[in-house]
Amino acid sequence: MMTGAKRKRSAVWRKIHAVRFEDIKLWCISRLPILRWVPAYNWKENLIPDTVSGMMLAIQQVTQGLAFAVLSSVHPVFGLYGSFFPVIIYAIFGMGHHVATGTFALTSLISANAVERLVPSVSTNFTTNNSGALGLSEFEMQRIGVAAAVSFLGGIIQVTMFMLQLGSATFLLTEPVISAMTTGAATHVVTSQVKYLLGMKMPYISGPLGFFHIYAYIFENIRTVQLEALLLSLLSIVVLVLVKELNEKFQRNIKVVLPIDLVLIIATSVACYYADMEYIYGLEVVGHIPKGLPSPKPPPMNVLPEVVTEAFGVALVGYVASLALAKASAKKFKYTVDDNQEFLAHGLSNVIPSFFFCIPSAAAMGRTALLYSTGAKTQVACLISCALILVVICAIGPMLYWLPMCVLASIIVVGLKGMLMQFRDLKKYWNVDKIDWSIWISTYLFTICFAANVGLLYGVVCTTVIVIFRFPRAKTLNLKNVKEVEYKYKTEDNCESLKQVKIVSVNNPLVFLNAKKFHADLIKIIQKDCTSSQACEDVNKCEQNTLLCSFPNGSCHGESLQTCHSERRVLILDCSGLNFFDYTGVSVLLQIYMDCKNRHTDMLLAHCKASLIKAMQYGGNLESENPVFFESISSAIDAIQIHRNYSKFSEQSEV
Repeated sequence: MMTGAKRKRSAVWRKIHAVRFEDIKLWCISRLPILRWVPAYNWKENLIPDTVSGMMLAIQQVTQGLAFAVLSSVHPVFGLYGSFFPVIIYAIFGMGHHVATGTFALTSLISANAVERLVPSVSTNFTTNNSGALGLSEFEMQRIGVAAAVSFLGGIIQVTMFMLQLGSATFLLTEPVISAMTTGAATHVVTSQVKYLLGMKMPYISGPLGFFHIYAYIFENIRTVQLEALLLSLLSIVVLVLVKELNEKFQRNIKVVLPIDLVLIIATSVACYYADMEYIYGLEVVGHIPKGLPSPKPPPMNVLPEVVTEAFGVALVGYVASLALAKASAKKFKYTVDDNQEFLAHGLSNVIPSFFFCIPSAAAMGRTALLYSTGAKTQVACLISCALILVVICAIGPMLYWLPMCVLASIIVVGLKGMLMQFRDLKKYWNVDKIDWSIWISTYLFTICFAANVGLLYGVVCTTVIVIFRFPRAKTLNLKNVKEVEYKYKTEDNCESLKQVKIVSVNNPLVFLNAKKFHADLIKIIQKDCTSSQACEDVNKCEQNTLLCSFPNGSCHGESLQTCHSERRVLILDCSGLNFFDYTGVSVLLQIYMDCKNRHTDMLLAHCKASLIKAMQYGGNLESENPVFFESISSAIDAIQIHRNYSKFSEQSEV
């Protein structure tokens, strides 16, 4: 007889032999999305827009790479490496077609805490040129070692989350929390650049309430402001904002926008060189930029236990910000993104580049918006930008020696405009759900008082606790109302005209906890094939606490939703059981409304509370020739009959 150990080994071997080539192929395609989109790439239609977008993206990657490296308290050249290696890794493993990963302000700010704590600043001058590794001083190499360790450990955490399939937990990250956290972090970044904008020498300040201590120090030492740096900063910001606004205004009329970042860098570098501003006016410049790619070297493992806090911050904040951009682009261009696969893609984009002296990476809103505006089609645009960045690293980099640091700071501040403009969301949250408005405000305050990861954690905990306290107040749906409607129309001769009407009664509050499931269940109902059944079936329960009552009194022999009947289908949502909602719930309802419209299905809402009607009218474009909101299911069905009778009468009149 076989022992237990032998039986287990035998079972394992049977499973291994049962694996087919097709299974391996499907697994590789699911984990390597590049194998899916490269063979289907349309070279004729997509190459030109991707090339143009790649060129514009490379300019922004170079400027942001230099700037965010300084923000991370490391030498600017490491930002160029961070704009090259992570992009290639994400193009292989990532699913976002318009997600431009690379250096990121928020992750740079977090890693700077570890760098400044473990390798305190001795000088803010980057012009030191030693004969050590990469031609940089040992001090700079120690600093990038710490930043690379943060990137490595943060990536390991993300890969671990992928293996634990924690991507499904992202529903806890609501839009108000993400918006408040990123806005607060952007405020921190702007604050960290004030010393460069003013040309001031000041120590690194961090920790709780460090935001306020920085401004207190600035006001105490206001007389040390360097007038030349301040004037150059103001001029740079005005030029950047003005030209970017003009680019946005006329982007439909011009195919290629003016790369003002590049123009400004060239102009100020040339002016600084010929006017000798570094020595005459004391302007701080970027300094020596080593030429060529570095040889791979593992990050110092001995510092990993000391950077755990920053690594978790990088892993969570970077992933949340990147996933939000990936989902937004997927929604805009109608493709899907797997939350777990994004964990793997961003994890590897941090782990592998850390061996090449890269700071933590993530996707950035400004770069993604640039890909939108320049008409990028696929990740090829990012790969083309990598080729151009490689040229900068190998040839053009040393020419950036004379670039003033105040200009780099100006580029950072203007580049964060999109995040800072999220303050406008406050009006939206106030009109839709005042509790979401309160969560936004409190999350923002926690972020600027402490840190981005603390603000994110507070937002998630606060949102979860509020929902837990709100759910017990929810009333269950009164089934009698639905059955009465059903009974009424059983006895009428026109039940045949209602065969394309579906009534879905919501039985629970619609909030971020169940919005995703609600959307999936309702889409299944909309997509469900028409089947032969008796008129006016009993109320069928849907998954996720919804009830379905349909009137399918005709047979359609398995035809599709769009073709099984000549008349438009109608979906009625009975919202009498929808006791409360949040911004995410309203967004899902509006998205379902647009999905129904695209599927030639009319969506009507009955028994809506005034607050829900107001929120939906404010939150989305509900343009329709016919009313959308009704006092009851009966009035909605009456409106359907009147509309159909009128349509038939019009057709007969035309005949």
